[in-house]
Amino acid sequence: MAQVDIQGLTKSYGTVEVLHGLNLRIENGAFVALVGPSGCGKSTLLRMVAGLEDVTGGEIRIADRVVNQVPPKDRDVAMVFQNYALYPHLSVEGNMAFGLRLAGTPKDEIARRVGEASRMLGLDALLTRKPGQLSGGQRQRVAMGRAIVRQPKVFLFDEPLSNLDAKLRVSVRGEIKELHQRLRTTTIYVTHDQIEAMTMADVIVIMNGGRIEQIGTPAELYHHPVNTFVAGFIGSPPMNLIEGAVADGRFDYAGGGGFDLPAAVRHAVPDGATILGLRPEDLAVVDTAVSGQPALAARIRLVEPTGPEDLLVASHSAGEVIAAVRGSHGIAAGADVVFAFAPDKMHFFSRETGRRLKG
Repeated sequence: MAQVDIQGLTKSYGTVEVLHGLNLRIENGAFVALVGPSGCGKSTLLRMVAGLEDVTGGEIRIADRVVNQVPPKDRDVAMVFQNYALYPHLSVEGNMAFGLRLAGTPKDEIARRVGEASRMLGLDALLTRKPGQLSGGQRQRVAMGRAIVRQPKVFLFDEPLSNLDAKLRVSVRGEIKELHQRLRTTTIYVTHDQIEAMTMADVIVIMNGGRIEQIGTPAELYHHPVNTFVAGFIGSPPMNLIEGAVADGRFDYAGGGGFDLPAAVRHAVPDGATILGLRPEDLAVVDTAVSGQPALAARIRLVEPTGPEDLLVASHSAGEVIAAVRGSHGIAAGADVVFAFAPDKMHFFSRETGRRLKG
């Protein structure tokens, strides 16, 4: 295990700066996910930790050793790639043992490590097969086994599940999480899928435009997003962001209508252009608005069954809102409804800066 410290890290390609002074500490044994939209810099950051990209500015430390100029093979990290990167002419055993043989590891030690990793990953029956004879999930497990046998200080995963189908992604996701719980090796995991990040990581780093927006546990990011970008990125469906304005203790929707702010939040939300954030599962359909209770009138456009719940996609005076409703509700497209929500489920953000105002 090793702590990874990133301080003031920048990366430029010519005159274009793609990482802007990142600061991040990854504790010993932590599982940290880097997540964000395509082009946000998460894979570039991972490749810089691996030594596959040069550092323009700042510092990377692994186990308190500055590794900016250290070759990848000497950083004591192991990387699992999106495309598996297996040697097609070698067997499963040959692929897993290749790096150890190259390093001159004794044969009995290679056999021991490969045997342990193959049992851990359920590959014992596949050791003599070539990659072309394996499924996508099996190939990814071989790639993981090749990383495990090296016994590195840090595991690096670069979108390892992107090439798998939905069912297999869920299965391999669980295998990676169980693997980390067993080995407790410091792990940095890059993904564009926020569900992967939420279900697997101890800590999530949200990136956008080469900068870190927020660092926190899945619960912290979900319940206390620091800005509208994080609020709209974390959650499936994401948080509803509704434009309006606050004046004299009242929130008015941009298109008309509104409600009096509860006393518990009134002091925290200043007058001015404001965005109200509501999670889909925090919207409840009621027969009519109750005086003094925050509510939103809307018309249903779509009903999307997902199994355990239905997603109600509705239009309202300030745009669109999605509610997640469980059970039998009998609501159809075209119906006029009222959504009510509890005061402690409301999030407020500055419309000017996007920053969180309350909670």
